[in-house]
Amino acid sequence: MTPRTTPSSGSEAESTAAQPVEKTSVAKRATTRAAEAAEAVKKGTAKKVTAKAAGQKKTAAKKTAGKKAEAKKAEVQKAGVQKPAAKKATAKKAVAKKAVTKKATARTTAAKGTAAKGAPAKAAPPKKAAKKIPAQKAAQKKIPAQKAVPKPAEPVEVAVSPALDAVDRDRLLTGTHHAPHSVLGAHPVPGGVAFRAFRPFALSVTVVVGNLRAELHDDGEGFFSGLLALREVPAGYRLLVAYEGSVQDTEDAYRFLPALGELDLHLIGEGRHEELWRALGAEPMTHQGVTGTRFTVWAPNARGVSLAGTFNFWDGTGYPMRSLGGTGVWELFVPGIGEGELYKFEITRPDGSKTLRADPMARRTEAPPNTSSIVYASEHEWGDAAWLERRGSVPVHEAPFSVYEVHLASWRPGLTYRQLAEQLPAYVKDLGFTHVELMPVAEHPFGGSWGYQVTGFYAPTARLGTPDDFKYLVDALHRAGIGVLMDWVPAHFPRDDWALAEFDGRPLYEHEDPLRSAHPDWGTLEFDFGRREVRNFLVANALYWCEEFHIDGLRVDAVASMLYLDYSREPGQWVPNEHGGRENLDAVAFLQEMNATVYRRVPGVVTIAEESTAWDGVTRPTHVSGPGGFGGLGFGLKWNMGWMHDSLEYMAKEPVHRKYHHNEMTFSMVYAYSENYVLPISHDEVVHGKRSLVSKMPGDWWQQRADHRAYLGFMWAHPGKQLLFMGQEFAQGAEWSEAHGPDWWLLDPAYGAEPDHRGVRDLIRDLNTVYRHTPALWQRDTDPSGFQWVVGDAADDNVFAFLRYDAEGVPLLAVSNMSPVVRDEYRLGVPDDVPAWHEAVNTDAAKYGGSDVTNPDPIKPEPQPWHGRPASIRLTLPPLATVWLRPA
Repeated sequence: MTPRTTPSSGSEAESTAAQPVEKTSVAKRATTRAAEAAEAVKKGTAKKVTAKAAGQKKTAAKKTAGKKAEAKKAEVQKAGVQKPAAKKATAKKAVAKKAVTKKATARTTAAKGTAAKGAPAKAAPPKKAAKKIPAQKAAQKKIPAQKAVPKPAEPVEVAVSPALDAVDRDRLLTGTHHAPHSVLGAHPVPGGVAFRAFRPFALSVTVVVGNLRAELHDDGEGFFSGLLALREVPAGYRLLVAYEGSVQDTEDAYRFLPALGELDLHLIGEGRHEELWRALGAEPMTHQGVTGTRFTVWAPNARGVSLAGTFNFWDGTGYPMRSLGGTGVWELFVPGIGEGELYKFEITRPDGSKTLRADPMARRTEAPPNTSSIVYASEHEWGDAAWLERRGSVPVHEAPFSVYEVHLASWRPGLTYRQLAEQLPAYVKDLGFTHVELMPVAEHPFGGSWGYQVTGFYAPTARLGTPDDFKYLVDALHRAGIGVLMDWVPAHFPRDDWALAEFDGRPLYEHEDPLRSAHPDWGTLEFDFGRREVRNFLVANALYWCEEFHIDGLRVDAVASMLYLDYSREPGQWVPNEHGGRENLDAVAFLQEMNATVYRRVPGVVTIAEESTAWDGVTRPTHVSGPGGFGGLGFGLKWNMGWMHDSLEYMAKEPVHRKYHHNEMTFSMVYAYSENYVLPISHDEVVHGKRSLVSKMPGDWWQQRADHRAYLGFMWAHPGKQLLFMGQEFAQGAEWSEAHGPDWWLLDPAYGAEPDHRGVRDLIRDLNTVYRHTPALWQRDTDPSGFQWVVGDAADDNVFAFLRYDAEGVPLLAVSNMSPVVRDEYRLGVPDDVPAWHEAVNTDAAKYGGSDVTNPDPIKPEPQPWHGRPASIRLTLPPLATVWLRPA
């Protein structure tokens, strides 16, 4: 992996900065309303309302008794919250109506625009915001103000409820209450049941219990309360919340028990919840017989957490969440909210400041640069059962494995997931690749990072469609017989202040030690692999992609940067482990746990490490210790970065100089069986000035293409699996750019050099076809008995020749001539039990754009010993070409 540019978070930061609600505005509005109400009373314009206290005897509605009750209530409120006494209801509503009307206009506009972009603004409630859950009738609905609401024949009189404790009131107003359900909702008290609601900017709140209807008293600052003479808390009741121009008919979110079970909390606390995505995040569900969405988030350092979204006009004040004990999990079930709603968590940090954060567990997000999370419920019906059933029938290291690496956003720029599903499977199947590897599809804010700086670990990028659209693409590839690998990035994450960085005000997902948290190369933060909840977040994430999206393999990015404490660090910039070594023991334990868990839960899936050092035991089982005392990391395959660097260095040399670098092509066989390898020509090798594969080759255009073809033939025959990045299959001359993708115009028949590029693509198709039908090329990839050198020291000739064997001992002979001259009658030693050989592939064939120097007839061995073998054959070796021969 090469260093990636750190995302410029300007757009995200700007949108985020606009999101937090001005906290001074609430107090300012309350003061203004009180002053205006007082003025109205002085002028005699306020309408007097009598509030009868519980137990007060009924009189002939004398004004004097009414005034005493009002004065008593005002004194209680003043003593409890140290605010001006509440004025009479009608005057207060008139002032509130004026304030809400003024703000509703601005907020309605903002809610349609800015809030949807992840920069929330308060607004008056939209009329149908709650109708979101498919196939279910929303529990919450908005009733237009002009529509008559059914009323009981006799409205119930509401007594004054016990005053809200000043501390509780202040904590709710400042977003620091840990148990809002204990004071909001309905609770039994002496004399009946006390109802309390916290609805900022509401004009009134009415409780509906069966055929009873009771309007609560307005206690100021968004609080409404009342005492009903009921024997017990009703099993169900509704709230009619009046705003300017509409009435919201809804269940009370604060009447519900926690929607997260004790077992979930226990597993989260232990860091062992393997299906964490089912416990945290936004989960549409039916709870206590009511449809809605359960919101949960892990924020152990937060003083308080509230929910903000389109359903409450991005004002989290009235939606405080409750803390579920020592696990650090906060929860709120919101009735009537369903799929498609935008939301974030408003977190009060330890220092009292607030931050608005996207959900770390969000399964769907807005398309960048917008940053909100979206409530998501999948409706995709899979059609790949046959693929999944046979997927693990043969171990991957004993099966054909030829990978086409794809950056989805630029493969065919502008296509969505569903449009890609119509083209990509057919293209990959035609070329004969067994798998595609998708560069990170998890959501990321900066496109120039190619997806390697992830903010939405549980959400496919919204740039190309919805999560169900991505499932559709995976399904289509499976139905075409193509496996799907994806790049997975657990090593680091960006510093965007709306995402994971200091999520709840302190280091949480990152290590608390700055020396361990800051990645020195990419300007990002490294995960704290030693914290069990963070490890759980990542292990569950690996399972999530495999189980929910049917991914067949995870290629784990930047493993080397995780394994070493001194990775890219100078002396003094890192601290040794407990044994005095440089190994990151926390990262080792995490990778072992991840691999063991994935292989246990999802048979047939393969994990692949991009590991660029000589770490011992990357693909060794986790329970088997190596010479260094460590168990294996447990990966299924590992990228062979050494082979890639050495072989490309060799090919970049002029042929006349290659004899001095012959060992660079043969050295890989010294360690070829130390791990289970993939031979990668990935995106990293064709960007940042490294040039495309064909452009790395020396000489003129003909020589470059010939070298390109010869190299591919050598690569496909070498022990190990193959991976080729898009565009290299047709010898694209330019470096890849995520801005425009492959140069497909090179394959336009109207282009003069189109046959040159089409010829290379035809070669790839034939290499894959022969490869898949020749077990000798893949069945013993990890077994030394599957390979024998015929000649590995012909440096002066620039010739390499070796035999590959399948499990039955059937051979394939691969010969590469990396010099620009034809070598006639070139003798090679071969087994004496093969009666004749014939060419299966010749990269110099005319159909591929070569000079067409071939061996068209069967070649019979002669009894002359050569290269230590009892028989030999004489070949014509074409220039800058690789030839494969199979038993005739």
